[in-house]
Amino acid sequence: MRVVIVGGGAGGLSTASNIRKHDKDADIKVITRDKHVAYSPCAIPYVMCGEVECFDDIVMHRPEDYRERNIDILTETEVEAIDPQKKTVTYRGKDGLREIPYDVLVLATGGSPFIPPVEGTDLEGVFTIRTLTDGERITEWASKSKRAVVVGAGLIGLEIAYGLLRMGLEVTVTEMLPQIVPRSLDPDMAAIVQGYLEEKGIRVILGKALDRIVGDERVEGVVVGDECLEADLVVLATGVRPETKLARMAGCEIGQWAVKVNDRMQTSVPDIYAVGDCVEVYDAVTGFRTQSPLGSTAVRQARVAAKNIVGMDARFRPVLNAMVSKIGELEFGAVGLTEVMALQNGIKVVSGKKRALTKARYYPGAERIDVKMICDLRGRIIGCQMVAKERVAERVDTMSLAISQGLTCSELSETEFSYAPPVSMVIDPIILAAEDACEKLKRVNGRPQD
Repeated sequence: MRVVIVGGGAGGLSTASNIRKHDKDADIKVITRDKHVAYSPCAIPYVMCGEVECFDDIVMHRPEDYRERNIDILTETEVEAIDPQKKTVTYRGKDGLREIPYDVLVLATGGSPFIPPVEGTDLEGVFTIRTLTDGERITEWASKSKRAVVVGAGLIGLEIAYGLLRMGLEVTVTEMLPQIVPRSLDPDMAAIVQGYLEEKGIRVILGKALDRIVGDERVEGVVVGDECLEADLVVLATGVRPETKLARMAGCEIGQWAVKVNDRMQTSVPDIYAVGDCVEVYDAVTGFRTQSPLGSTAVRQARVAAKNIVGMDARFRPVLNAMVSKIGELEFGAVGLTEVMALQNGIKVVSGKKRALTKARYYPGAERIDVKMICDLRGRIIGCQMVAKERVAERVDTMSLAISQGLTCSELSETEFSYAPPVSMVIDPIILAAEDACEKLKRVNGRPQD
């Protein structure tokens, strides 16, 4: 079996590795335009801020490591055409233009940074951030810069902003929406994270769109609203758009957001699969199609695709988009729907909130934790958000399991949790938030919750 995989990120390489795990004889070829493979893009900001020593440390494998497992990797190579009738892929690489056949094709093309349609984005000193090479270029430019503006206050924008701050730059973050991290946090929880960033010295400007970037050949400033911010470095962290060009070329059906696949990761074209940021998925709460641009999602999809390619039966489940981030000492995470998203989808909700401690209050180092739990009017938990300086990730994972199992806030409030003063409170903050949600539901529904 000849398998061609387009894309060398988490989705593509995990698909290749999992096919090899189940089929020792498959001919596997991975084509990527990137110079590097098998690295963690999520780690780029942590190299910049000095928590990881160098960019080489976030490269987990090299092409020769895959060749030892009989997986051929073509780097710095661009796929130019796909012919699903002939079942061929045409690519241009270091040896010129070539055409190769496939029995199975996997599209793991990921996404491309969205560049706002404004003046000045082509100036020297203006960067997007997607690849390890982008991180290297930004770090090099930052080493001779004083003031940076990061456009976009999503996860990567905030993480990059903190990295630049740690490098000694004066940093401003601008966001056209009225809050930071709008995809994962509600305004009240986002305000806690924003307060931390501002305490560290990052200026945050909300509710104002990027008007233009100014300068002659090099960037000199950014105009946002009625203010011109001086800058000799600009990072456009304005989101990523799924790369669907090759899928369209192959005749794959495209949905509202990206490539349509079934739960086996098959596209509408026979023998063509797709995984990662380039595909649409189903939301586990709403049932609607959505996007899940997370490395964890790509890896899960790759396992499903690989099993089906080798003749096994595997299905990809709808997503809850569990996420967690760490900026400086602060961790924040979320899973499921925010209150805002629920209302946008016509779901009436109540939210249980609790500010507590991460361990017994008398124990040294106890940190504040804020938990917000979102429940529908039947009491079913559909989302949760947390902000603290420790132990956020495991609590987000707990809530992911609770939501996927359909637990109500009443059922969760009666769940047994472990306790020891150095690591937890006798009543976990999750339980306290669930109890608050139960009390609010009583008032809304006029009766106790089952």
